[in-house]
Amino acid sequence: MSHTTALEPGAARPPRTPDTEKSGTGRGLRGNPWLTLLAVALGVMMVSLDGTVVAIANPEIATDLGASLGNLQWVTNGYLLALAVFLIPAGKLGDRYGHRNVFLAGAVGFVLTSVAIGLAGNITALIGLRVLQGLFGAMLQPTALGLLRNSFPPEKLNMAIGIWGAAISSASAAGPIVGGLLVQHIGWESVFFVNVPLGAVAIAVGFAVLPGTRAPKTGGRVDYLGVALLSAAMFCLVWAVIKTAEHGWGSAYTLGFLGAFAVLLAAFIGWQARAAEPLMPLRLFRNRSFSSGVVLMVFMAFGMFGALFFLTFYLIGVGGLSPVEAGVRMLPLTVMMVVGSAVSGALIGRFGPRIPMIAGLLISSGAMFWMTQLDADASIATTGPCFALLGFGISPIMIAATDVIVGNAPVELAGVASGIQQAAMQVGGALGTAVLGAVMAAKVSSSLPGHWADAGLGSLSPEQVDAMKDPVSQGFAPVAPGTPPDVAATIADAAHASFLDGMHLAFLIGAIAFTCAISLALLVRTGERREGPAPVHV
Repeated sequence: MSHTTALEPGAARPPRTPDTEKSGTGRGLRGNPWLTLLAVALGVMMVSLDGTVVAIANPEIATDLGASLGNLQWVTNGYLLALAVFLIPAGKLGDRYGHRNVFLAGAVGFVLTSVAIGLAGNITALIGLRVLQGLFGAMLQPTALGLLRNSFPPEKLNMAIGIWGAAISSASAAGPIVGGLLVQHIGWESVFFVNVPLGAVAIAVGFAVLPGTRAPKTGGRVDYLGVALLSAAMFCLVWAVIKTAEHGWGSAYTLGFLGAFAVLLAAFIGWQARAAEPLMPLRLFRNRSFSSGVVLMVFMAFGMFGALFFLTFYLIGVGGLSPVEAGVRMLPLTVMMVVGSAVSGALIGRFGPRIPMIAGLLISSGAMFWMTQLDADASIATTGPCFALLGFGISPIMIAATDVIVGNAPVELAGVASGIQQAAMQVGGALGTAVLGAVMAAKVSSSLPGHWADAGLGSLSPEQVDAMKDPVSQGFAPVAPGTPPDVAATIADAAHASFLDGMHLAFLIGAIAFTCAISLALLVRTGERREGPAPVHV
Protein backbone atom coordinates (compact mmCIF):
# COMPACT_ATOMS: atom_id res chain seq x y z
CA MET A 1 0.00 0.00 0.00
CA SER A 2 1.26 3.48 -0.78
CA HIS A 3 -0.84 5.45 1.64
CA THR A 4 0.25 6.45 5.14
CA THR A 5 -1.06 4.17 7.86
CA ALA A 6 0.02 3.20 11.34
CA LEU A 7 0.06 -0.56 10.85
CA GLU A 8 1.38 -2.78 8.10
CA PRO A 9 -1.38 -4.65 6.26
CA GLY A 10 -0.22 -7.85 7.87
CA ALA A 11 -0.07 -6.49 11.43
CA ALA A 12 -2.05 -8.18 14.17
CA ARG A 13 -5.69 -7.23 14.42
CA PRO A 14 -7.77 -6.99 17.59
CA PRO A 15 -8.07 -10.34 19.37
CA ARG A 16 -11.41 -12.13 19.55
CA THR A 17 -12.60 -11.56 23.08
CA PRO A 18 -15.81 -12.70 24.78
CA ASP A 19 -17.19 -9.21 24.24
CA THR A 20 -16.44 -9.10 20.55
CA GLU A 21 -17.78 -12.60 20.08
CA LYS A 22 -21.05 -11.57 21.69
CA SER A 23 -21.27 -8.35 19.75
CA GLY A 24 -20.36 -10.06 16.52
CA THR A 25 -17.67 -7.62 15.41
CA GLY A 26 -17.86 -7.53 11.65
CA ARG A 27 -21.17 -9.47 11.70
CA GLY A 28 -23.65 -7.91 14.15
CA LEU A 29 -24.56 -4.39 15.19
CA ARG A 30 -22.15 -3.63 18.04
CA GLY A 31 -18.63 -3.11 16.76
CA ASN A 32 -19.39 -3.44 13.03
CA PRO A 33 -16.89 -1.04 11.32
CA TRP A 34 -19.36 0.37 8.81
CA LEU A 35 -22.09 0.88 11.38
CA THR A 36 -19.49 2.52 13.62
CA LEU A 37 -18.69 4.86 10.72
CA LEU A 38 -22.39 5.68 10.38
CA ALA A 39 -22.75 6.48 14.08
CA VAL A 40 -19.71 8.73 14.36
CA ALA A 41 -20.58 10.45 11.08
CA LEU A 42 -23.99 11.40 12.48
CA GLY A 43 -22.33 12.92 15.53
CA VAL A 44 -19.72 14.98 13.71
CA MET A 45 -22.30 16.03 11.11
CA MET A 46 -24.15 17.75 13.95
CA VAL A 47 -21.02 19.72 14.84
CA SER A 48 -20.32 20.59 11.18
CA LEU A 49 -23.90 21.62 10.51
CA ASP A 50 -23.72 23.91 13.52
CA GLY A 51 -20.68 25.68 12.10
CA THR A 52 -22.13 26.66 8.73
CA VAL A 53 -25.60 27.33 10.09
CA VAL A 54 -24.19 29.85 12.55
CA ALA A 55 -22.32 31.63 9.75
CA ILE A 56 -25.63 32.30 8.00
CA ALA A 57 -27.24 33.39 11.29
CA ASN A 58 -24.54 35.94 12.20
CA PRO A 59 -26.18 38.98 10.56
CA GLU A 60 -29.51 38.23 12.26
CA ILE A 61 -27.78 37.70 15.62
CA ALA A 62 -26.06 41.06 15.18
CA THR A 63 -29.36 42.82 14.48
CA ASP A 64 -31.45 41.08 17.16
CA LEU A 65 -28.92 41.16 20.01
CA GLY A 66 -27.02 44.31 19.05
CA ALA A 67 -23.78 42.40 18.54
CA SER A 68 -20.63 44.07 17.22
CA LEU A 69 -18.18 42.49 14.78
CA GLY A 70 -16.01 41.56 17.76
CA ASN A 71 -19.01 39.89 19.46
CA LEU A 72 -19.73 37.88 16.32
CA GLN A 73 -16.12 36.82 16.09
CA TRP A 74 -16.41 35.48 19.62
CA VAL A 75 -19.62 33.61 18.76
CA THR A 76 -17.36 31.70 16.36
CA ASN A 77 -14.01 31.99 18.14
CA GLY A 78 -15.32 31.16 21.63
CA TYR A 79 -16.67 27.91 20.23
CA LEU A 80 -13.52 27.19 18.22
CA LEU A 81 -11.23 28.09 21.10
CA ALA A 82 -13.07 25.76 23.48
CA LEU A 83 -12.78 23.01 20.88
CA ALA A 84 -9.10 23.69 20.35
CA VAL A 85 -8.32 23.69 24.08
CA PHE A 86 -10.28 20.57 25.04
CA LEU A 87 -9.82 18.36 21.96
CA ILE A 88 -6.55 16.82 23.10
CA PRO A 89 -7.73 16.21 26.70
CA ALA A 90 -10.93 14.71 25.27
CA GLY A 91 -8.87 12.38 23.10
CA LYS A 92 -6.88 11.39 26.17
CA LEU A 93 -10.09 10.71 28.07
CA GLY A 94 -11.30 8.57 25.17
CA ASP A 95 -8.10 6.52 25.25
CA ARG A 96 -8.47 6.05 29.01
CA TYR A 97 -12.21 5.59 29.57
CA GLY A 98 -13.37 4.38 26.17
CA HIS A 99 -14.08 6.35 23.02
CA ARG A 100 -17.71 5.19 23.03
CA ASN A 101 -18.43 6.59 26.50
CA VAL A 102 -16.82 9.97 25.83
CA PHE A 103 -18.45 10.25 22.39
CA LEU A 104 -21.95 9.63 23.73
CA ALA A 105 -21.47 12.03 26.66
CA GLY A 106 -20.36 14.71 24.21
CA ALA A 107 -23.38 14.13 21.99
CA VAL A 108 -25.82 14.51 24.89
CA GLY A 109 -24.09 17.67 26.13
CA PHE A 110 -23.96 19.18 22.65
CA VAL A 111 -27.72 18.77 22.20
CA LEU A 112 -28.54 20.27 25.60
CA THR A 113 -26.31 23.32 25.10
CA SER A 114 -27.80 23.86 21.63
CA VAL A 115 -31.23 24.21 23.24
CA ALA A 116 -29.83 26.62 25.84
CA ILE A 117 -28.19 28.79 23.16
CA GLY A 118 -31.49 29.09 21.31
CA LEU A 119 -33.07 30.38 24.51
CA ALA A 120 -30.30 32.91 25.25
CA GLY A 121 -31.56 36.48 25.47
CA ASN A 122 -28.32 38.43 25.14
CA ILE A 123 -25.01 38.19 23.32
CA THR A 124 -22.97 37.59 26.50
CA ALA A 125 -24.98 34.50 27.43
CA LEU A 126 -24.87 33.28 23.85
CA ILE A 127 -21.07 33.51 23.73
CA GLY A 128 -20.73 31.76 27.09
CA LEU A 129 -22.99 28.92 26.01
CA ARG A 130 -21.13 28.61 22.71
CA VAL A 131 -17.94 28.05 24.73
CA LEU A 132 -19.69 25.29 26.70
CA GLN A 133 -21.01 23.83 23.45
CA GLY A 134 -17.47 23.79 22.13
CA LEU A 135 -16.33 21.73 25.13
CA PHE A 136 -18.95 19.08 24.37
CA GLY A 137 -18.16 19.23 20.66
CA ALA A 138 -14.55 18.51 21.57
CA MET A 139 -15.66 15.23 23.13
CA LEU A 140 -17.20 14.12 19.83
CA GLN A 141 -14.51 14.75 17.25
CA PRO A 142 -11.34 12.98 18.46
CA THR A 143 -13.32 10.03 19.82
CA ALA A 144 -15.01 9.65 16.43
CA LEU A 145 -11.65 9.33 14.68
CA GLY A 146 -10.36 7.12 17.51
CA LEU A 147 -13.29 4.75 16.97
CA LEU A 148 -12.53 4.62 13.23
CA ARG A 149 -8.81 4.07 13.88
CA ASN A 150 -9.63 1.14 16.18
CA SER A 151 -12.38 -0.34 14.00
CA PHE A 152 -10.97 -0.38 10.46
CA PRO A 153 -8.03 -2.41 9.15
CA PRO A 154 -5.13 -0.28 7.85
CA GLU A 155 -5.88 -0.95 4.18
CA LYS A 156 -9.39 0.53 4.58
CA LEU A 157 -8.65 3.37 7.00
CA ASN A 158 -8.25 6.18 4.48
CA MET A 159 -11.40 5.04 2.68
CA ALA A 160 -13.25 5.37 5.98
CA ILE A 161 -11.67 8.78 6.59
CA GLY A 162 -12.73 9.87 3.09
CA ILE A 163 -16.35 8.85 3.77
CA TRP A 164 -16.16 10.51 7.19
CA GLY A 165 -14.94 13.70 5.50
CA ALA A 166 -17.71 13.50 2.91
CA ALA A 167 -20.28 13.23 5.70
CA ILE A 168 -18.88 16.33 7.35
CA SER A 169 -18.91 18.17 4.03
CA SER A 170 -22.50 17.07 3.38
CA ALA A 171 -23.56 18.65 6.66
CA SER A 172 -21.62 21.78 5.74
CA ALA A 173 -23.38 21.82 2.37
CA ALA A 174 -26.79 21.53 4.01
CA GLY A 175 -25.96 24.19 6.59
CA PRO A 176 -26.35 27.35 4.48
CA ILE A 177 -29.64 26.18 2.94
CA VAL A 178 -31.11 24.87 6.18
CA GLY A 179 -29.80 27.88 8.07
CA GLY A 180 -31.14 30.32 5.48
CA LEU A 181 -34.61 28.79 5.57
CA LEU A 182 -34.70 28.71 9.36
CA VAL A 183 -33.38 32.24 9.83
CA GLN A 184 -35.65 33.71 7.17
CA HIS A 185 -38.87 31.97 8.22
CA ILE A 186 -38.43 31.25 11.95
CA GLY A 187 -35.49 33.09 13.49
CA TRP A 188 -31.82 32.69 14.33
CA GLU A 189 -32.68 30.64 17.44
CA SER A 190 -33.96 27.79 15.31
CA VAL A 191 -30.52 27.13 13.81
CA PHE A 192 -29.49 25.76 17.20
CA PHE A 193 -32.72 23.88 17.86
CA VAL A 194 -32.15 21.91 14.64
CA ASN A 195 -29.40 20.01 16.46
CA VAL A 196 -32.01 18.30 18.66
CA PRO A 197 -33.46 15.80 16.13
CA LEU A 198 -30.07 15.09 14.51
CA GLY A 199 -28.44 14.66 17.91
CA ALA A 200 -31.20 12.35 19.12
CA VAL A 201 -30.64 10.04 16.14
CA ALA A 202 -26.86 10.11 16.64
CA ILE A 203 -27.23 9.21 20.32
CA ALA A 204 -29.70 6.37 19.64
CA VAL A 205 -27.56 4.85 16.88
CA GLY A 206 -24.42 5.31 18.95
CA PHE A 207 -25.83 3.42 21.93
CA ALA A 208 -26.81 0.58 19.61
CA VAL A 209 -23.69 0.12 17.51
CA LEU A 210 -20.56 1.76 18.94
CA PRO A 211 -18.00 -0.69 20.33
CA GLY A 212 -16.53 -0.19 23.78
CA THR A 213 -12.84 0.03 22.92
CA ARG A 214 -9.73 1.53 24.41
CA ALA A 215 -6.07 0.90 23.84
CA PRO A 216 -3.98 -1.04 26.39
CA LYS A 217 -1.38 0.51 28.69
CA THR A 218 -3.15 3.85 28.78
CA GLY A 219 -2.44 5.96 31.84
CA GLY A 220 -5.21 7.01 34.16
CA ARG A 221 -3.83 10.40 35.21
CA VAL A 222 -5.04 13.63 33.59
CA ASP A 223 -2.32 16.22 32.90
CA TYR A 224 -4.11 19.17 34.51
CA LEU A 225 -1.08 21.45 34.34
CA GLY A 226 -0.73 20.71 30.63
CA VAL A 227 -4.41 21.51 30.08
CA ALA A 228 -4.05 24.81 31.97
CA LEU A 229 -0.90 25.88 30.10
CA LEU A 230 -2.33 25.00 26.68
CA SER A 231 -5.63 26.73 27.45
CA ALA A 232 -3.94 29.91 28.62
CA ALA A 233 -1.55 29.97 25.66
CA MET A 234 -4.31 29.61 23.07
CA PHE A 235 -6.45 32.24 24.77
CA CYS A 236 -3.59 34.77 24.75
CA LEU A 237 -2.90 34.13 21.07
CA VAL A 238 -6.47 34.49 19.80
CA TRP A 239 -7.29 37.39 22.13
CA ALA A 240 -4.22 39.32 20.97
CA VAL A 241 -5.08 38.87 17.30
CA ILE A 242 -8.74 39.84 17.69
CA LYS A 243 -7.86 42.96 19.68
CA THR A 244 -5.43 44.22 17.04
CA ALA A 245 -8.36 45.98 15.35
CA GLU A 246 -8.77 48.01 18.53
CA HIS A 247 -5.18 48.39 19.76
CA GLY A 248 -3.00 47.86 16.67
CA TRP A 249 -0.35 45.26 15.94
CA GLY A 250 2.54 47.22 17.46
CA SER A 251 0.80 48.25 20.69
CA ALA A 252 2.06 47.20 24.12
CA TYR A 253 -1.32 45.51 24.68
CA THR A 254 -1.02 43.25 21.62
CA LEU A 255 2.68 42.54 22.07
CA GLY A 256 2.10 41.74 25.73
CA PHE A 257 -0.48 39.05 24.95
CA LEU A 258 1.65 37.64 22.13
CA GLY A 259 4.62 37.52 24.50
CA ALA A 260 2.48 35.74 27.10
CA PHE A 261 1.47 33.23 24.43
CA ALA A 262 5.13 32.53 23.59
CA VAL A 263 6.07 32.07 27.25
CA LEU A 264 3.10 29.82 28.01
CA LEU A 265 3.68 27.74 24.90
CA ALA A 266 7.33 27.26 25.83
CA ALA A 267 6.30 26.28 29.34
CA PHE A 268 3.77 23.81 27.95
CA ILE A 269 6.35 22.17 25.68
CA GLY A 270 8.88 22.02 28.52
CA TRP A 271 6.34 20.40 30.84
CA GLN A 272 5.27 17.89 28.21
CA ALA A 273 8.89 16.82 27.77
CA ARG A 274 9.21 15.77 31.42
CA ALA A 275 5.66 14.93 32.53
CA ALA A 276 5.12 11.27 33.45
CA GLU A 277 1.83 11.12 31.51
CA PRO A 278 1.86 14.15 29.19
CA LEU A 279 -1.27 15.59 27.66
CA MET A 280 0.44 15.69 24.25
CA PRO A 281 3.27 13.13 23.93
CA LEU A 282 6.01 14.99 22.06
CA ARG A 283 7.35 11.76 20.55
CA LEU A 284 4.46 11.92 18.07
CA PHE A 285 6.08 14.99 16.49
CA ARG A 286 9.32 13.15 15.78
CA ASN A 287 7.47 11.70 12.82
CA ARG A 288 7.99 14.27 10.07
CA SER A 289 4.82 13.38 8.22
CA PHE A 290 2.75 13.69 11.41
CA SER A 291 4.17 17.14 12.19
CA SER A 292 3.69 18.36 8.62
CA GLY A 293 0.10 17.11 8.64
CA VAL A 294 -0.67 19.07 11.81
CA VAL A 295 0.65 22.34 10.38
CA LEU A 296 -1.11 21.74 7.06
CA MET A 297 -4.40 21.24 8.90
CA VAL A 298 -3.91 24.68 10.49
CA PHE A 299 -3.35 26.26 7.07
CA MET A 300 -6.41 24.56 5.60
CA ALA A 301 -8.71 25.69 8.40
CA PHE A 302 -7.23 29.20 8.36
CA GLY A 303 -8.31 29.68 4.76
CA MET A 304 -11.62 27.80 4.96
CA PHE A 305 -13.05 29.37 8.13
CA GLY A 306 -11.69 32.80 7.22
CA ALA A 307 -13.39 32.67 3.82
CA LEU A 308 -16.73 31.44 5.19
CA PHE A 309 -16.78 34.18 7.83
CA PHE A 310 -16.66 36.95 5.23
CA LEU A 311 -18.69 35.37 2.46
CA THR A 312 -21.96 35.57 4.39
CA PHE A 313 -21.46 39.29 5.05
CA TYR A 314 -20.51 39.82 1.42
CA LEU A 315 -23.58 38.05 0.05
CA ILE A 316 -26.13 39.43 2.53
CA GLY A 317 -24.75 42.87 3.33
CA VAL A 318 -23.14 43.92 0.05
CA GLY A 319 -25.11 41.71 -2.35
CA GLY A 320 -28.46 42.34 -0.67
CA LEU A 321 -29.42 38.65 -0.73
CA SER A 322 -31.77 37.00 1.75
CA PRO A 323 -30.31 34.28 4.04
CA VAL A 324 -31.82 31.58 1.81
CA GLU A 325 -30.43 33.18 -1.35
CA ALA A 326 -27.02 33.46 0.33
CA GLY A 327 -27.16 29.76 1.24
CA VAL A 328 -27.96 28.85 -2.38
CA ARG A 329 -25.13 31.06 -3.62
CA MET A 330 -22.67 29.23 -1.32
CA LEU A 331 -23.91 25.80 -2.35
CA PRO A 332 -21.20 25.23 -5.01
CA LEU A 333 -18.53 25.56 -2.33
CA THR A 334 -20.02 23.07 0.10
CA VAL A 335 -21.25 20.60 -2.54
CA MET A 336 -17.79 20.43 -4.07
CA MET A 337 -16.38 19.73 -0.61
CA VAL A 338 -18.56 16.60 -0.59
CA VAL A 339 -17.39 15.56 -4.04
CA GLY A 340 -13.78 16.42 -3.24
CA SER A 341 -13.80 14.37 -0.02
CA ALA A 342 -14.99 11.23 -1.80
CA VAL A 343 -12.50 11.70 -4.66
CA SER A 344 -9.67 12.45 -2.22
CA GLY A 345 -10.13 9.20 -0.29
CA ALA A 346 -9.75 7.21 -3.51
CA LEU A 347 -6.76 9.23 -4.74
CA ILE A 348 -4.91 8.97 -1.44
CA GLY A 349 -5.37 5.20 -1.46
CA ARG A 350 -3.87 5.05 -4.97
CA PHE A 351 -1.12 7.70 -4.91
CA GLY A 352 -0.52 8.43 -1.23
CA PRO A 353 -1.26 11.75 0.51
CA ARG A 354 1.43 14.02 -0.94
CA ILE A 355 0.19 14.54 -4.52
CA PRO A 356 -3.49 15.11 -3.64
CA MET A 357 -2.44 17.48 -0.87
CA ILE A 358 -0.25 19.61 -3.14
CA ALA A 359 -2.97 19.68 -5.81
CA GLY A 360 -5.50 20.82 -3.21
CA LEU A 361 -3.23 23.63 -2.01
CA LEU A 362 -2.68 24.87 -5.56
CA ILE A 363 -6.41 24.79 -6.34
CA SER A 364 -7.34 26.51 -3.07
CA SER A 365 -4.74 29.22 -3.58
CA GLY A 366 -6.03 29.91 -7.09
CA ALA A 367 -9.63 30.05 -5.86
CA MET A 368 -8.78 32.52 -3.09
CA PHE A 369 -6.90 34.74 -5.52
CA TRP A 370 -9.88 34.57 -7.90
CA MET A 371 -12.12 35.80 -5.10
CA THR A 372 -10.01 38.95 -4.76
CA GLN A 373 -11.64 40.02 -8.05
CA LEU A 374 -15.26 39.82 -6.81
CA ASP A 375 -17.20 43.08 -6.92
CA ALA A 376 -20.45 44.27 -5.36
CA ASP A 377 -22.58 43.13 -8.31
CA ALA A 378 -21.08 39.67 -8.87
CA SER A 379 -23.69 37.19 -10.11
CA ILE A 380 -23.91 33.48 -9.35
CA ALA A 381 -22.23 32.85 -12.71
CA THR A 382 -19.19 34.66 -11.30
CA THR A 383 -19.21 33.46 -7.70
CA GLY A 384 -20.23 29.84 -8.43
CA PRO A 385 -17.04 28.70 -10.20
CA CYS A 386 -14.61 30.23 -7.71
CA PHE A 387 -16.64 28.97 -4.73
CA ALA A 388 -16.74 25.48 -6.26
CA LEU A 389 -13.00 25.57 -6.91
CA LEU A 390 -12.31 26.49 -3.28
CA GLY A 391 -14.51 23.68 -1.96
CA PHE A 392 -12.88 21.10 -4.24
CA GLY A 393 -9.40 22.31 -3.30
CA ILE A 394 -9.94 22.26 0.46
CA SER A 395 -11.11 18.63 0.53
CA PRO A 396 -7.86 16.82 -0.37
CA ILE A 397 -5.93 18.98 2.10
CA MET A 398 -8.27 18.04 4.94
CA ILE A 399 -8.56 14.32 4.08
CA ALA A 400 -4.85 13.82 3.33
CA ALA A 401 -3.71 15.69 6.45
CA THR A 402 -6.14 13.66 8.57
CA ASP A 403 -4.87 10.40 7.06
CA VAL A 404 -1.28 11.44 7.72
CA ILE A 405 -1.92 12.45 11.35
CA VAL A 406 -4.20 9.61 12.45
CA GLY A 407 -2.47 6.93 10.39
CA ASN A 408 1.02 7.74 11.69
CA ALA A 409 0.05 7.53 15.38
CA PRO A 410 0.32 4.33 17.44
CA VAL A 411 -3.03 2.72 18.16
CA GLU A 412 -2.72 3.34 21.90
CA LEU A 413 -2.56 7.08 21.16
CA ALA A 414 -5.38 7.12 18.59
CA GLY A 415 -7.52 9.45 20.69
CA VAL A 416 -4.69 11.88 21.43
CA ALA A 417 -3.63 11.97 17.76
CA SER A 418 -7.22 12.58 16.70
CA GLY A 419 -7.45 15.35 19.27
CA ILE A 420 -4.30 16.95 17.86
CA GLN A 421 -5.75 16.73 14.34
CA GLN A 422 -8.98 18.37 15.38
CA ALA A 423 -7.20 20.92 17.58
CA ALA A 424 -5.07 21.96 14.62
CA MET A 425 -8.23 22.47 12.56
CA GLN A 426 -9.99 24.49 15.24
CA VAL A 427 -6.94 26.62 16.08
CA GLY A 428 -6.52 27.31 12.37
CA GLY A 429 -10.19 28.27 12.11
CA ALA A 430 -9.97 30.57 15.12
CA LEU A 431 -6.85 32.21 13.71
CA GLY A 432 -8.46 32.51 10.28
CA THR A 433 -11.47 34.44 11.55
CA ALA A 434 -9.37 36.43 14.02
CA VAL A 435 -6.45 37.37 11.75
CA LEU A 436 -8.54 38.03 8.67
CA GLY A 437 -11.15 39.84 10.81
CA ALA A 438 -8.42 42.11 12.14
CA VAL A 439 -7.11 42.68 8.63
CA MET A 440 -10.63 43.52 7.45
CA ALA A 441 -11.26 46.02 10.25
CA ALA A 442 -7.90 47.71 9.76
CA LYS A 443 -8.37 48.00 6.00
CA VAL A 444 -11.91 49.37 6.37
CA SER A 445 -10.63 52.01 8.81
CA SER A 446 -7.93 53.10 6.38
CA SER A 447 -9.99 53.06 3.18
CA LEU A 448 -13.39 54.37 4.36
CA PRO A 449 -12.36 58.06 4.64
CA GLY A 450 -11.05 58.05 1.07
CA HIS A 451 -14.15 56.39 -0.43
CA TRP A 452 -16.35 58.70 1.63
CA ALA A 453 -14.59 61.82 0.35
CA ASP A 454 -14.49 60.54 -3.26
CA ALA A 455 -18.26 60.09 -3.12
CA GLY A 456 -18.65 63.78 -2.25
CA LEU A 457 -19.83 63.07 1.29
CA GLY A 458 -17.21 65.28 2.98
CA SER A 459 -14.54 64.23 5.45
CA LEU A 460 -14.79 61.84 8.38
CA SER A 461 -13.29 62.38 11.82
CA PRO A 462 -11.43 59.51 13.52
CA GLU A 463 -14.39 59.16 15.89
CA GLN A 464 -16.83 58.82 12.99
CA VAL A 465 -14.63 56.21 11.30
CA ASP A 466 -14.45 54.24 14.53
CA ALA A 467 -18.25 54.33 14.90
CA MET A 468 -18.81 53.18 11.29
CA LYS A 469 -16.10 50.53 11.23
CA ASP A 470 -18.20 47.67 12.67
CA PRO A 471 -21.25 47.92 10.41
CA VAL A 472 -19.11 48.51 7.31
CA SER A 473 -16.94 45.49 8.18
CA GLN A 474 -20.16 43.43 8.23
CA GLY A 475 -21.13 44.69 4.76
CA PHE A 476 -23.81 47.12 5.95
CA ALA A 477 -24.08 50.81 5.08
CA PRO A 478 -24.24 53.23 8.07
CA VAL A 479 -27.34 55.07 6.81
CA ALA A 480 -29.24 57.11 9.40
CA PRO A 481 -33.08 57.00 9.41
CA GLY A 482 -34.62 59.69 7.24
CA THR A 483 -31.63 59.97 4.88
CA PRO A 484 -32.73 60.90 1.33
CA PRO A 485 -32.62 57.88 -1.01
CA ASP A 486 -29.97 59.32 -3.31
CA VAL A 487 -27.67 60.14 -0.38
CA ALA A 488 -28.32 56.70 1.15
CA ALA A 489 -27.31 55.05 -2.13
CA THR A 490 -24.08 57.09 -2.21
CA ILE A 491 -23.26 56.14 1.38
CA ALA A 492 -23.93 52.48 0.56
CA ASP A 493 -21.55 52.62 -2.43
CA ALA A 494 -18.77 54.10 -0.28
CA ALA A 495 -19.33 51.58 2.51
CA HIS A 496 -19.42 48.60 0.15
CA ALA A 497 -16.27 49.75 -1.63
CA SER A 498 -14.49 49.87 1.75
CA PHE A 499 -15.79 46.41 2.66
CA LEU A 500 -14.55 44.99 -0.65
CA ASP A 501 -11.11 46.49 -0.08
CA GLY A 502 -10.90 44.64 3.22
CA MET A 503 -12.32 41.39 1.85
CA HIS A 504 -9.97 41.37 -1.13
CA LEU A 505 -6.95 41.85 1.13
CA ALA A 506 -8.14 39.04 3.42
CA PHE A 507 -8.56 36.66 0.48
CA LEU A 508 -5.13 37.61 -0.87
CA ILE A 509 -3.57 36.68 2.47
CA GLY A 510 -5.46 33.37 2.34
CA ALA A 511 -4.10 32.66 -1.14
CA ILE A 512 -0.54 33.37 0.02
CA ALA A 513 -0.99 31.09 3.04
CA PHE A 514 -2.13 28.17 0.86
CA THR A 515 0.81 28.71 -1.50
CA CYS A 516 3.34 28.79 1.33
CA ALA A 517 1.93 25.53 2.71
CA ILE A 518 3.03 23.64 -0.43
CA SER A 519 6.58 23.48 0.96
CA LEU A 520 5.22 21.62 3.99
CA ALA A 521 3.30 19.15 1.84
CA LEU A 522 6.58 18.20 0.17
CA LEU A 523 7.82 16.93 3.54
CA VAL A 524 5.06 14.30 3.77
CA ARG A 525 6.46 10.87 3.04
CA THR A 526 4.43 8.21 1.31
CA GLY A 527 4.50 4.87 3.04
CA GLU A 528 5.81 6.03 6.43
CA ARG A 529 4.21 3.92 9.17
CA ARG A 530 4.01 3.74 12.93
CA GLU A 531 3.10 0.52 14.62
CA GLY A 532 1.25 0.07 17.88
CA PRO A 533 -0.60 -2.60 19.81
CA ALA A 534 -4.11 -3.55 18.86
CA PRO A 535 -6.98 -2.05 20.79
CA VAL A 536 -8.70 -3.95 23.55
CA HIS A 537 -12.49 -4.32 23.37
CA VAL A 538 -14.12 -3.71 26.72
